[in-house]
This record gives sequence, structure tokens and C-alpha cells, in this order.
Amino acid sequence: VQLQASGGGLVQAGGSLRLSCAASGLSLSSSVVGWFRQVPGKEREFVAAIRWADGTTRYADDVKGRFTISRDRAKNMVYLQMSSLKPEETALYYCARGRSVAYYALSWKNVYDDWGQGTQVTVSS
Repeated sequence: VQLQASGGGLVQAGGSLRLSCAASGLSLSSSVVGWFRQVPGKEREFVAAIRWADGTTRYADDVKGRFTISRDRAKNMVYLQMSSLKPEETALYYCARGRSVAYYALSWKNVYDDWGQGTQVTVSS
């Protein structure tokens, strides 16, 4: 499985970005795809996830209402639309794939077996 994250960049506080995750090499029909972010010296943290089969989504509390995760089944793509970005959300954003799990487990890092290389998001103040 290969995951390719893209779409990061430099944006001003309050701005928007859309990240993309292209998946290849595996059917996602029994998978979940998640977005995580990490800054140097800190743990990788959950941002959002989507269960491929039924579109169930889950968000970290601090991004609810501002970020939207979606999927394009035909293109095997997952997107993360981020709005009202804050400087503290500057991080390397990763997409990841794991086995399909219950809603409460969508945020667990150990659910995810395959990780992309990350795309840098920098939010200036």
C-alpha cells in the first residue's frame, strides 16, 4: 500500500487548505483512512478519520466544525479540508490507512498500519 499526502503549504491564520491523500496498491473497501499531525518533539496526534465503507467520520475535538474529511471512491482519494487555521496547527500532516474499526477506535494510532510521508502545513500569525 502506498499513501501519498499532498496539499500542504504556507497559509495565514484564519486561512484554509485542502490536503489530499492518494492511496494505491490496495482496495480501501475494508479500511479506515485517517489524518494525523506531528510537530518535532511531540507525539503524533489524531486529527480526523473516515471509514471507507460507510463514510463514518470522526474528528479531534479541537478541529470539529473547522475541518472536514471526505473521500472520493472513484479516485481512491481522501481529502482534509481545513478552515480557520491557527498557528498552533503548524505541523507535518500524515495520512494513514488501517483496518476498518468501530467508531470509538478511529482515533487510535495503533489501528493504522500504513503511513504516507507527510505534508507540511505552516500557519503564520
